[in-house]
Amino acid sequence: MMDLEEFVRSYIDDASIDTKEFQWTRLPGDGSRRTFYRLSNNQGTFIVMANPPVQGNAEEENISYLKIGKHLYSKGVPVACFYRYDLDHGWFIMEDLGQEHLQEVAISSNDCIGIYKRVVELLIKMQLEGREDFNPEWCYQTGRYDRSVMERFESGYFLTYFLKGLLGLKHDLSGLRRSFEHLAQRASLADSNFFLHRDFQSRNLTIKGDRIGVVDWQGGRLGPLQYDLASLLIDPYVGLKAEHTMVLYDYYLKLLEKRLPGVSGSFTSHYPYLAIQRNLQILGAFSYLSKIQGKNRFLAYVSPALRSLKGLLEQLDDPELSPLKKLIRKVQEKERSATSSMAWLLS
Repeated sequence: MMDLEEFVRSYIDDASIDTKEFQWTRLPGDGSRRTFYRLSNNQGTFIVMANPPVQGNAEEENISYLKIGKHLYSKGVPVACFYRYDLDHGWFIMEDLGQEHLQEVAISSNDCIGIYKRVVELLIKMQLEGREDFNPEWCYQTGRYDRSVMERFESGYFLTYFLKGLLGLKHDLSGLRRSFEHLAQRASLADSNFFLHRDFQSRNLTIKGDRIGVVDWQGGRLGPLQYDLASLLIDPYVGLKAEHTMVLYDYYLKLLEKRLPGVSGSFTSHYPYLAIQRNLQILGAFSYLSKIQGKNRFLAYVSPALRSLKGLLEQLDDPELSPLKKLIRKVQEKERSATSSMAWLLS
């Protein structure tokens, strides 16, 4: 039976590559079960991904990765070009979009607005052109971002893995149900007929010279415009300054109005609710990865994500969200009284 190295070797032998020897470097996979390698020599690089279809929904995930990736590529979205793949084994050989993520660029830059404006331009292109001819049957989770996703994978994750799992809260939290239902109801009113990446943040955006690349698109589906913009602007990996966030938000709306005149009012009214939904998902995901999968490096981003959630709730000032707002205030008070940023999570 062919193994991964033989699969890669067959590609190298068939391709017009003079130097056949490549150095294999395993890449960090963040929260994914997938394994990534960068193969390099003096002629260039490419990426190898392995996601054997033996666990969970890996088989369906791989099919989504392939079909959505090909679709976005055909629309001119800068995702990786597939060179070769084997769905039976879950192997992919594809273009290398670059070693540097937007996270590193943003943190090391004194003025990251320029690169972020280019990312915003790319986002709008992906959202509007990516929806053209998009087939929801390609999606391995749900074909559309809807209330069931919000309640199960966002507020549900937040409740189970952050409040109960990571913080260990044992008192009755049933009072939050009204807030979660109201939040999902308001968020679900947004137009959801656009392409949604659903994890459009700095570690899923690569920088290679002047080119921006998009990775991890397998969770894509139809959804609202606001969600991916919120993912970018409240991203705890970077922690954009408030003034930068406002500049980019306004820039996005200006560009969007040129493509979809008259959309600004509706966009603005629904944005806060979808931003909160995204923030709940972030906290739930980081808690799951650290508490359940033992990837404690994600704990470092819980505090900034919590501050972001508090800020969004305070700005919105929706009485129906008061139970959630009060709880987050209490959690933040505990954080401030801790001797270190990690102590309150580990106590």
